[in-house]
Amino acid sequence: MASETTRIGILGSGNVGQQLGRGLAKHGYAVMLGSREPAKLDGWKASTPGSVATGTFAAAAEFGEILILATSGAATESAIDLAGPSNFAGKLLLDVTNPLDFGSGMPPGLFVGTTDSLGERVQRKLPTAKVVKCFNTMSNTRMIDPQFRDGAPPMFICGNDPESKARATQLVREVGWPGTFDVGGIDGARWLEALVPLWMRVGRSLGTYEHAFSVVR
Repeated sequence: MASETTRIGILGSGNVGQQLGRGLAKHGYAVMLGSREPAKLDGWKASTPGSVATGTFAAAAEFGEILILATSGAATESAIDLAGPSNFAGKLLLDVTNPLDFGSGMPPGLFVGTTDSLGERVQRKLPTAKVVKCFNTMSNTRMIDPQFRDGAPPMFICGNDPESKARATQLVREVGWPGTFDVGGIDGARWLEALVPLWMRVGRSLGTYEHAFSVVR
């Protein structure tokens, strides 16, 4: 269980942000969930046990020692602007976002990919933040204390800073995962993000989205 003094600011108040906030609070983190409309989170705050708060993107970014980007892909860069780039300086930033493009319906494509990624865009926009891509390749219902019939696999991550990836791995383990599978620098986000349309296609074939990818050998 994490120390209660470890503060996490989450930018994004949809299903992903709310699930992560609820789960991290259960595991002993102090959480602030940031939103463009904080008042709409009153119900979430009242129903979530633990040390939780809500606020603007800027308030959440200032609050957190560790930050999480959990916005929709299209809203990510504007959310960073609203949060204030200076609030990210030197901090571990877990990037959960995916550049999904639903313009042609389901399953989605990507609005950036193969030669760039949303993770790389975030790192370029926040050059002093320590961006680690993680939590982006599974359902939000399996992000915390994951239960899979065949057991939880290591979580795929990538990022440029080894110490930040080690801290991300520690957090991932604290919330129920066996560890991480490091695919390299932040340019690896091109392929982690590209996994998600495939993950959705697999889910459509399975009739459920409660699955995750694993490496076997």
